[in-house]
Amino acid sequence: GITLSEYFRDMGHHVSMMADSTSRWAEALREISGRLAEMPADSGYPAYLGARLASFYERAGRARCLGSPTREGSVSIVGAVSPPGGDFSDPVTSATLGIVQVFWGLDKKLAQRKHFPSVNWLISYSRYLRALEPHYEGLHPEFPALRRRAREILQEEEELAEIVQLVGKVGMKEEEEVGL
Repeated sequence: GITLSEYFRDMGHHVSMMADSTSRWAEALREISGRLAEMPADSGYPAYLGARLASFYERAGRARCLGSPTREGSVSIVGAVSPPGGDFSDPVTSATLGIVQVFWGLDKKLAQRKHFPSVNWLISYSRYLRALEPHYEGLHPEFPALRRRAREILQEEEELAEIVQLVGKVGMKEEEEVGL
């Protein structure tokens, strides 16, 4: 899939590729590694798991095409990782999180409450925020401050939801109920 994406990128197109699921790919890599009698590392995965994941994700990006300096293309990879039991300490998940620049963490609790998309904004991140801040300020000067305030509100809501689960809404202030 990534080779086809690079082919179209080299033609000057902007390509988005969905990789679902890198966890299953890593499981297959673990099986093959075991059959080849390679020394297993964490959770039975081969020691080179992180390097293989990095070599895959690092193929994404913008490129000037050979033969025509004005022709430019790009590949964006949207990878899905499905950790067993939602355990983020899984070797595939932790290796992927160390490589990728943007992460959207899906939350099973949100999905069960029919909250879609079930993206948990408190565990999700982008490492491009500083690079994009001048762009956002140019569009709307207050945007960075509004984004920070929105995250604070989401954090407050998470904390209040935990309190309500333990003791209920009794004794909550009016502004706390609004935040919930």
